[in-house]
Amino acid sequence: MGSTSTHGNNGVGRRDLIKRSAALGLVTVPTMSFLSACASSDSGGDSKVEKGKKSAKNPLGVNGSAPLEVVIFDGGFGEKYAKDAEAVYKTDYPKAELKHSATQKIQSVLQPRFNGGTPPDLIDNAGAEQMDMGVLVGKNQLTDLTPLLDAASYDDPNKKVRDTLRPGIVEMGQFDGEKVWILYYAYTVYGVWYSRTNLEKLDAEYPKTWDEMLAVCAKAKKKGIAGWTYAGKHPYYLPFSLSAMIGKVGGREVLDAIDNLEPGAWKHPAVKACFEAYYELYKKGYILKGTPGLDHIQSQTAWTEGKALFIPNGSWVENESAQTTPKDFKMAVSAPSGLDDSDKMPFGTIWASGGEPFIVPAKAKNPDGGMEQLRIMLSEGQSKNFTKLVKSLTAYNGGTDGITLTPGLQSCEAALELADDNVVNPRMQDWYVQLQKEKIGVAGLGEMMAGRLTPTECITKIQKYADETAKDDSIKHYKH
Repeated sequence: MGSTSTHGNNGVGRRDLIKRSAALGLVTVPTMSFLSACASSDSGGDSKVEKGKKSAKNPLGVNGSAPLEVVIFDGGFGEKYAKDAEAVYKTDYPKAELKHSATQKIQSVLQPRFNGGTPPDLIDNAGAEQMDMGVLVGKNQLTDLTPLLDAASYDDPNKKVRDTLRPGIVEMGQFDGEKVWILYYAYTVYGVWYSRTNLEKLDAEYPKTWDEMLAVCAKAKKKGIAGWTYAGKHPYYLPFSLSAMIGKVGGREVLDAIDNLEPGAWKHPAVKACFEAYYELYKKGYILKGTPGLDHIQSQTAWTEGKALFIPNGSWVENESAQTTPKDFKMAVSAPSGLDDSDKMPFGTIWASGGEPFIVPAKAKNPDGGMEQLRIMLSEGQSKNFTKLVKSLTAYNGGTDGITLTPGLQSCEAALELADDNVVNPRMQDWYVQLQKEKIGVAGLGEMMAGRLTPTECITKIQKYADETAKDDSIKHYKH
């Protein structure tokens, strides 16, 4: 998952868990007219380029003289990391003409090209205008990336690309069966972000239970500081901490039931308890005034300015808010506070998964080139470059040796170590983007946290939306 304006070995125990997979994302709301047009378009444009000759250095059989076009989402991660990797492509294939562009309007820019059957060869499908991944997969709009995963890695010809990836990355790209449609390049840790410095000023530690959370917020309020802020204009950021809290309280099976669109899943007692806990932040005046009107950048800026202690976010936030973050901020992330000792999962239960989804369109002229560019990006050198540039881990399992990790990245690694097996990975945001963003986020949680819905009313409304999605035969449905 990438942010709205963008998102070492973590332990064997986490391996099976993360295979439930899912980012960063932060993602979008495509219109059905666009997706229908994508699905129905048969105007394929020019045919695909001829394949090149396979070799040890060219395991995908890239045509070294064929043009390659890459479109990058210009968000929290920027575009320099992609340009740096493209420079390697140009070195390896000097005869290739490489076209690069970056935009925050992925859907708007690419809609006409999908409709006309002339999409780019590689797309970073992220941001507020991300195309709906579930629909793209369901309508056969993407290229299966299995050849990339089975190709020799860029650094070691004796090791496949798939064997260099973090646990769960391959499975995240699988929606229905063994084919892999998406390569999530970043590795995102979601949770409650805070400043160690600002907590120290209050003589407080990160709260593990909700009573402790309310006590810290009360302490902050006496100093004129809000407990929380969030992206009020993009309230689908709220689940970045809320979802893991629901899993902690009720068990991962509650999150699976929600993803599976099971009847009554949202009416589980754990959901109600967590919604009531968050609503209490509003009722007690612990939310920064004006938060419902703030976008992600404005809320992050208010947070780095010390106007609020906590913000739900993903690990791209460190890079995205770098310009406003004080040097002594000591940015950190924590797993969500729980309710009490009756919670099904321990403190440390956190959401972590792949983010920044890259796709190769089915009608790309040079799909081998698109996959080769990803193979280069998944090298140790380019992974390290990404981490140094944007303060985020990648899908490459490693790539941090010799790098001085930023405070936020250090806390991400510490949070993953604490979580061990207790990593959850809700799939709602990549299986049902419109449901997650427009309905659960904006129409549900956004209204509740602004005080316009009670928790019970919010749950009823969201359950109705989920039931409608489950009954809609025009939507492809997925299951754990």
